Amino acid sequence: GFSCDKCDFETNLCKALHEFNLQPGWIRRNGQSGIGPPYSDRNGNESAYFLSLSSDAQSPSATLRTNVFLPTDEEHVCQITFHYWVSQMSGILMVGLQKHSEDTVANIWQVSGDLQSQWKSHTITINSTEKYEV
Repeated sequence: GFSCDKCDFETNLCKALHEFNLQPGWIRRNGQSGIGPPYSDRNGNESAYFLSLSSDAQSPSATLRTNVFLPTDEEHVCQITFHYWVSQMSGILMVGLQKHSEDTVANIWQVSGDLQSQWKSHTITINSTEKYEV
């Protein structure tokens, strides 16, 4: 059957991400945290939570990994839609695909910071004949 999981961060990390595996640099916060923009989530809700890169992170980059997804076929294509905010300060957001037979992560999509500080969304479609992580 077709299943579609919505992933938010209201209680903790969502099911798709490695539980309790928030890499250094990522923080779970909302618009009222006093850290700076964004001051609300994509729906304009100031108390809703999202993940954000901490400005005082020791490392210049931080990764979020999904759990393992099963192979895709004609009937089971994987589509992931995510909502993101990239300010002109924050560099590049990249989506990578790691198949289980490969050691390297293939970059399948990226966007760099722009002048319009606003929430945007993007959908990626993944085809993989073997198990993979994103």
